[in-house]
Amino acid sequence: MRLSKTALRLGFAAALVFAVGLAGAEEDTVPADVPDELQESVERAVEEVKPALVRIQVVSTRYTGGRAQRYLSSGSGVIISSDGYVITNHHVAARAQRIRCTLTTKEEIDAELVGTDALSDIAILRLLPEEPREFPVARFGDSGALKVGDNVLAMGSPMALSQSVTLGIVSNLEVTLGRDAVTLDGENVGTMVRWIGHDAAIFGGNSGGPLVNLRGEIIGINEIAIGLGGGLGGAIPGNFAQEVAEALMEHGEVGRAWMGVQVQPLLRRTGPERGVLISGAFHDSPADRAGFEAGDILIRLGGEEIEVRFDEELPLFNQYSAGLPIGEEVEAVVLRDDEEVTLTLTPERREPVAPDQQEFRQWGMTARDLSFIKAREMRRDTRDGVLVTSVRSGGPVGEARPSLNSDDVIVGVNGVNIENVEELVSLTELITEEAEGPVPALVTFERRGEQHVTVVSVGIREIDDPGREVRRAWLPLEAQVVTSDIADKLGQEGLNGFRVTRVHAGLSAEEAGLQVGDVIVAVDGEPLYASRPEDYEELTALIRQYRIGDEAELGIVRNGEEIALAVELTESPRAAREMVRYEDLHFEFTVRDLTFQDRAQEQWSQDQAGVLVEDVRNGSWSDLGELRTSDLIVRVDGYDVEDVENFQEIMERIEGEQPSAVVFKVMRGVYTLFLEIEPQWDEVV
Repeated sequence: MRLSKTALRLGFAAALVFAVGLAGAEEDTVPADVPDELQESVERAVEEVKPALVRIQVVSTRYTGGRAQRYLSSGSGVIISSDGYVITNHHVAARAQRIRCTLTTKEEIDAELVGTDALSDIAILRLLPEEPREFPVARFGDSGALKVGDNVLAMGSPMALSQSVTLGIVSNLEVTLGRDAVTLDGENVGTMVRWIGHDAAIFGGNSGGPLVNLRGEIIGINEIAIGLGGGLGGAIPGNFAQEVAEALMEHGEVGRAWMGVQVQPLLRRTGPERGVLISGAFHDSPADRAGFEAGDILIRLGGEEIEVRFDEELPLFNQYSAGLPIGEEVEAVVLRDDEEVTLTLTPERREPVAPDQQEFRQWGMTARDLSFIKAREMRRDTRDGVLVTSVRSGGPVGEARPSLNSDDVIVGVNGVNIENVEELVSLTELITEEAEGPVPALVTFERRGEQHVTVVSVGIREIDDPGREVRRAWLPLEAQVVTSDIADKLGQEGLNGFRVTRVHAGLSAEEAGLQVGDVIVAVDGEPLYASRPEDYEELTALIRQYRIGDEAELGIVRNGEEIALAVELTESPRAAREMVRYEDLHFEFTVRDLTFQDRAQEQWSQDQAGVLVEDVRNGSWSDLGELRTSDLIVRVDGYDVEDVENFQEIMERIEGEQPSAVVFKVMRGVYTLFLEIEPQWDEVV
């Protein structure tokens, strides 16, 4: 096998972004002054492909801060089979928990993820119509027949809106980027992909859309925009994308061979002019067992001649070696000290560099199994253990002393060895199944080659009952300090005291005749001296010295005249910190009962029912459903909400029913909203 030379290589100077987006406008940038013949070709190509275009909206998961956080994103795709298979990018749909596709007819159809491949950045979805049907299809062309200067069309759904078409030319067929420039889930896409460079405009949301020739054939899958303003687009070659798509549709994954070698192009000034340089072999890998050594020059593999002199040739070698028969002996010939040495290699199935993550709510962390490569990078000879990927601040592992951190490896709990995530899940269930609160567990973990132990309180911590503070006497109004500047502007120089800003309706201050604008200057003949903002507690502190039910005579200045009003002091209302709270673990938000002040500030009646949202976790189902802090929840799925106790009963009933969507009626300021939240009813681990 001889790998061709390249014409151009793009380096780190190029700015690179994935073409994903959330909002914007429909685009159509086919120039108006193109020749009639070209315009006709463009129109025919658009007619062929546009009916098969798909706009993809995805609810995905990212693992950060010790939690699984959901977010909404969008991309493009194209239908490649009449039964509804759609090709798009891995980075569009890889972590999808919910997928909804919009066809060119504006019809919305749910979809499922069939398979995904980070190394090629290709994913396959399947449309799930209510009734079986045939869909319009776009067909693949031969991307190997492309030439620099050929006209191409970039098609997709930029900014998550209507489908678009942009016209450009192929500028380069062998685009490579700097090392690790495009990394997805630990996989370096550039080790397998040489992008088709073109200048058809790429917009946010074009990721996964097809690059099309003027015959209306898919010759690439758009992935990236290179350069400021997206001046150059990068598409995964159609031939390679089609091979990956077929494997995903048939098997749900791409089975690749793995040798375990690290390779690089031949050195420029020394060594032979054929082969590929072996820079290393992972310990206990197929290459290591076969006898490969650093510095070897691999010249033949499986009977094919190898020549990799430039970075642009590495992806073709990697594609070839990944296609070797898994588990079957392959002959490899290397140059070692200018002599040919024949080695026998048995490739293994390649595994992901970064296995799927999982949230452990009972631990306050996210974690995954160790891959072979990650274990070697951490200089571990074994893959046993669970790799911590992120830690929640204030959670169990975060509060342990010493705390666990990202990249720590949990190897034991309460003396039981932990080999993988599955074992940690089982042991967590065993520890917590009958516990009424967090359970202390002795955890053994490794950090940078050292083994440590710590105690983690595993379990969900209930919100503590704040208890009730001692009730004090209270004057049912609000007031501000009369500063010297305010007194001067009121024409009452030297006036000290508190100006009434609100009189609470129906209570003793209103019954006594106090009014907004009154200035309280004395209490039972004792003058007030407040004249600075920091004196704001003087009146409150003085009133607290009385008993509830006592009567106090207030000295008032009203319109420049001094008057006296007798007011009965009532019981102080409960503060927000005293209210009962409830945290819903599935929707991940916290609510509390309403206070007197909540109702007063929002001008609700004092018998207003409901619960006030106090916290909404970023990336939670409630956040995705647009529930917001300070919303007042008054109704859930047809059940009226009275208070926290009643609300908890409602949410537990809904959890038992597990509907696909839950409707929250909320009051937000002067507006009333109905929020439809679609949770994933996963088990809390």
